[in-house]
Amino acid sequence: MNYKVFAPADCKVSIELPTSKSISNRALVINALCNDAIPAEHLSDCDDTRVMQRAFTEGGNLIDIHGAGTAMRFLTAYYAQKKGHECTITGSERMKQRPIKILVDALRSLGAEIQYLEKEGFPPLRIRGKKLSGGSLSLPGNVSSQYISALLMIAPYMSNGLTLTLTGELVSIPYIEMTLGMMAHFGIRASRTGHSIQVPAGQYRPTPFRVEPDWSAASYWYEIAVLAPEAKIKLPGLSADSLQGDARIAELFQPLGISTRFTPDGIELSKSDHTEKKFYECDLSEQPDLAQTLVVSCCLTGIPFRFTGLQTLRIKETDRISALRDELAKLGYTLTASDSSLEWRGDMAETAPHPSIATYDDHRMAMAFAPAAFRVPGITIQDTSVVDKSYPHYWDDLHKAGFSLSSQPKGDNTL
Repeated sequence: MNYKVFAPADCKVSIELPTSKSISNRALVINALCNDAIPAEHLSDCDDTRVMQRAFTEGGNLIDIHGAGTAMRFLTAYYAQKKGHECTITGSERMKQRPIKILVDALRSLGAEIQYLEKEGFPPLRIRGKKLSGGSLSLPGNVSSQYISALLMIAPYMSNGLTLTLTGELVSIPYIEMTLGMMAHFGIRASRTGHSIQVPAGQYRPTPFRVEPDWSAASYWYEIAVLAPEAKIKLPGLSADSLQGDARIAELFQPLGISTRFTPDGIELSKSDHTEKKFYECDLSEQPDLAQTLVVSCCLTGIPFRFTGLQTLRIKETDRISALRDELAKLGYTLTASDSSLEWRGDMAETAPHPSIATYDDHRMAMAFAPAAFRVPGITIQDTSVVDKSYPHYWDDLHKAGFSLSSQPKGDNTL
């Protein structure tokens, strides 16, 4: 289904955000490794987390994770160490184009038995689980943090634990810190010194755990606050001491004129008196999932920008750098892209009539472009069900906030 989206005159609303899929998926892996685990509370109700849950509850020899990149990386590591268990992990056609060689090579060096079933370096995989030796391992620090987190979470169950050295530039460090923080909560205290992480051999301890709301989901409400003529948005449950690196969104949107007030119940967003930025330059290597929201927000508020540290965006659900450039061109914005950056110097072209935004099977494309309805009334968002990956009730929440959503047949991308 496609939606034509019309924005309200203002936005004054309280929204219950989904819980974090990043935290939920880590909790599921740790619980699966833990004897007599205590089920985590408030797990995310999104596609990525449901895929993980099914893999652990249904078992079986064929696991289809569809488009869930986190599940592919985490489950590959988990089943590699599950002694005596054999399985095949596959996914969508896009998943079969997303590289996994770095993780597979790392696991093989630790003793894993993994076979590529189609294209070398890419899913699907055949895994024969066995006790891994562990020891010392080096990985480039600029690879997906999901590879690193996958290895860290299973490291206590390796015979010799794991000393992981990250070489070169480090990206997505907050996601690694999230993993280490959760491991500590369940009784495994790793130590990190610079680029080196030491994880002792051991076992996780069954411990109660509650998943917090998703700061990445909050970013779309920051964007709405920027674009709405007036805004007062309450987001219960978010706190300043979050495990999530994307909590930095509060800082990143301050120069765009949005203030964040932390309360005992959550946060409140409102417009500040002025916008500070005439040109916005920022390294997003530690918060790559916020790139789409910030890029669209800056374009629609007329703030030229240069965002760097985006190298991991090329291997996400889609090539997000190309997708942003191509879809914003429909709105008249001419962006310059490299392998790790996006830049807009204020160049404008003619807006496409009745713009229809392709989402590329990427939840964040849909959610980042829907608020553009404040500037482009009736903008069409294609394949709206993609939001199920992380924020299943996104469209319901927009409706609650006063947005009008007009359903269009899926094949009708011109109205």
